[in-house]
Amino acid sequence: MTLSLKQVVLHHANGVEALRGVDLQINGGEQVAIIGPSGAGKSSLLNLLATAIRPSRGDIDVLGQRAWHLSARQRQRLRARIGLVHQAPPLPPRQRVVTAVLAGKLGQWSMGKSLINLLHPLDIPGARAALARLDLADKLFSQCQQLSGGQLQRVGIARVLYQAPDVLLADEPVSAMDPVLAGHTLTVLSRHAREHNVTLVASLHAVELALAHFPRIIGLREGKILFDCPSDHVSHDMLDSLYANEQLQSPAPTVTPLIVQIPRC
Repeated sequence: MTLSLKQVVLHHANGVEALRGVDLQINGGEQVAIIGPSGAGKSSLLNLLATAIRPSRGDIDVLGQRAWHLSARQRQRLRARIGLVHQAPPLPPRQRVVTAVLAGKLGQWSMGKSLINLLHPLDIPGARAALARLDLADKLFSQCQQLSGGQLQRVGIARVLYQAPDVLLADEPVSAMDPVLAGHTLTVLSRHAREHNVTLVASLHAVELALAHFPRIIGLREGKILFDCPSDHVSHDMLDSLYANEQLQSPAPTVTPLIVQIPRC
């Protein structure tokens, strides 16, 4: 297993229980979408998989390593193999796009090389190529504050593509994009994962995008996995249960309803 969670519980500092006894296994090269209402625990789950936060209880294995049984230095090396796309990328407003993209390699570069890169970009062709895949090559030397929200999200994705991680985690990576651009961007991510055998896990609020671009869907609600199925097995009834008392951001897909009695399909 590339990613494995066993009875993982997460309590935030304010006492909120974000995840409750989550068991999850994801194989190398899989492409998985996590869907669910706001506050379901999707971002918390991705941050756990990224080893950005430590679980309150339970075991996490990432790329064959028990992340929280490693030393801080070993865990830092592990994190260099994990790419995390944020919904709102933490990009300094005055930073140039080329520098933001090249920052994807900071976990793999020496301190000296990283400092030099801040003053003089070390791989302009590499940054341009990553941006070109997302139709942003013309923004290479722009400042981040000059970009729209959707463009900033694509810069964050370009940074992770340039990083070339073994595991790519994306937290609502297309939420600021129009539907056509969002679909194109997810196609780029999916193609990259397939061509490089990268494990791709993304949280998405738009159900139709998840079903169209990911072969496996995990439904998360109130910190628990409600279902874990192939995308063509997800039914209206399952989505109704997942989004009970919530309003779907987009229409549910037309599929044959299934009777589901257990969390796994």
